[in-house]
Amino acid sequence: MLQRITCVDHIKIDAVSFSSILQIGDSEQIQALSRALAVQREAEIFFDNEGNFASFSIFSETIPFQPAVEENVVFSTHNLNPVLKVRNIDIMGASSSAVVHLGNSRNIAMEARVKHIRQLLPRMNMSNGEDI
Repeated sequence: MLQRITCVDHIKIDAVSFSSILQIGDSEQIQALSRALAVQREAEIFFDNEGNFASFSIFSETIPFQPAVEENVVFSTHNLNPVLKVRNIDIMGASSSAVVHLGNSRNIAMEARVKHIRQLLPRMNMSNGEDI
């Protein structure tokens, strides 16, 4: 079976971070996982027990996947030109379990889970001086 070949003249990537992958060439399997707590605070007050992923259900919930197709499908592919030719790739950044892949892949599994938290100071009601 003839596989496609990827040919890239020039690639420029400014940043690859947080469980991201730049893969040049074929791969059997790519698996990436990224978990993050993003906390925005009005006051810099920190506590001992912060940053525990187990405290947030978003990090332990199962991800629903589509069931596998149980139907036999017959098809054939014929690549008249098996070369994918690209002149330029310019990427500002790949982050949080992303993949930039030049080549063939068999299995890819990616996951990124981010919990955003805003901790704001109580606001005073100007008419009666109470917190709102």
